Amino acid sequence: MSTCVITGIGAGIGRAIAIKLSKKNFYDNYALLGRNVDAIEDTITFMKKSGAENISFFPIDLSEVNEIPKIIQDVHNKYGYIDALYNIAGYTDPQSLFTTSLESFELTYKINVFAPFMLMKECAKYMKTKGGKILNIASTAGMTPRPGWLSYASSKAAVIAMSQTLTSELAEYGIKVYCVSPGRCATKLRTRLAPDEDPTTIMQPDEVADVVCNLMNPEECCLDGQNIVIRKQI
Repeated sequence: MSTCVITGIGAGIGRAIAIKLSKKNFYDNYALLGRNVDAIEDTITFMKKSGAENISFFPIDLSEVNEIPKIIQDVHNKYGYIDALYNIAGYTDPQSLFTTSLESFELTYKINVFAPFMLMKECAKYMKTKGGKILNIASTAGMTPRPGWLSYASSKAAVIAMSQTLTSELAEYGIKVYCVSPGRCATKLRTRLAPDEDPTTIMQPDEVADVVCNLMNPEECCLDGQNIVIRKQI
């Protein structure tokens, strides 16, 4: 029996990935983490229609980082093992250096950096015996200067660096770490970064989900350790 843990499944890229995974045979069990109950219940409905059966929702506000070890322990206690972790949840409050507050900067890092760090740490404890896969969603915003997006861009740069470091650090346990950096993608988060943009002209969540599912296929073994950019040429 195989189990995956997924965050950020209420909408956008996370929902698209969860639905596409439900059509695959990678996992028997799905542990969904988040706080938007209504949105996650909708995702669960879509997942079941796509073929997933054993789905559990573990409510958590990922900004409450200290709650993560207990949640992951609960997942392990329920299913007996954790094979994969999908760190998809993200947050942004696009501000410049002079307008952003420390509180906003801290919240961005709690959700985009500290929560993925803690989730990787706790899940990897249970993956050590027979290996596993970790997928982190970063962003092209973490690769190039993005004036006015200070907290978000720097947090995604941190995700890229963490992924590359842990690829080497966890290799001895058979744990592979993948990092994906989507470009402009039609999500709710994107509308906060670029509110005047026409979402129909840019990449869609399903296109990112296709790449992620290919990477997380148990047979894929060569693309970990890279920052994989997904960008639609317009």
